[in-house]
Amino acid sequence: MNNKRYVVGLGEVLWDVLPEGKKLGGAPANFAYHAGQFLGNDNTIAISALGEDRLADETIEALREHGLNDLLPRVPYPTGTVQVQLDEQGIPTYDIKENVAWDNIPFDDDIKMIARNCRAVCFGSLAQRNVVSRETIHKFLDATPADCVKIFDINLRQQFYTKEVIKESLQRCNILKINDEELVLIGRMFGYPGLDIENKCWLILGKYNLDMLVLTCGTNGSYVFSPGQMSFQATPKVEVADTVGAGDSFTGSFCAAILSGKTVSEAHKLAVEVSAFVCTQNGAMPQLPAELLNKAN
Repeated sequence: MNNKRYVVGLGEVLWDVLPEGKKLGGAPANFAYHAGQFLGNDNTIAISALGEDRLADETIEALREHGLNDLLPRVPYPTGTVQVQLDEQGIPTYDIKENVAWDNIPFDDDIKMIARNCRAVCFGSLAQRNVVSRETIHKFLDATPADCVKIFDINLRQQFYTKEVIKESLQRCNILKINDEELVLIGRMFGYPGLDIENKCWLILGKYNLDMLVLTCGTNGSYVFSPGQMSFQATPKVEVADTVGAGDSFTGSFCAAILSGKTVSEAHKLAVEVSAFVCTQNGAMPQLPAELLNKAN
């Protein structure tokens, strides 16, 4: 494993309990799965923690079925679950169970080795709600090589975030992914509510010396800000099955395209097309069609 460079989803691995049954989810695993469809599963890995229960065994089976590598130490807490309710438009609301395995990810030697050989990592605020996993995420990020792409997919959920967690994450990442609702909350939290959307994004990009800021605005399109340039893509109109995992597929495909040498605008266009396709499917981890996969080459 020493010479490989990994693309890592770091944080929560859990089961989304949907009206039609349970599906494997968690933003980091979704990210790793979609990045792996483009970059090859050998180079992508989901890092989290599982309980010592039957659901943990089902998690491993489901990840293997999706061809996803994992590093999931067992800890004496239940494997994570989330109750997901969908409204008439297929938009989810979440009830995220607390004090579960992914709140307690240990920073062991295996995880440290992956960090030292990490090419890109995606992490969020949710898995930092508990001090154990928060410290592991910080240690992982601090152990990565200087050229590592570190994506903070902010992913604000319920009350599970603080200003301190967000600030420390912004200081450790080089790409921020945020949606328009989260941008409003961050603007209030950090004291610049009066600015329009674009100026907020330029301000955050400069203040935290980011390489890129990705802003998604649902049906109103998405933007990628990078020093000296901005990319905009309209959101395609599709028949939505559900939107679970669509944002993670955007991030995973965008990251894969950037790592494959695509320009920001090329990567952005692909990410929009991938997330639109995922919205037409049930669940967070559908197989992407060949016509999309070929666009990253």
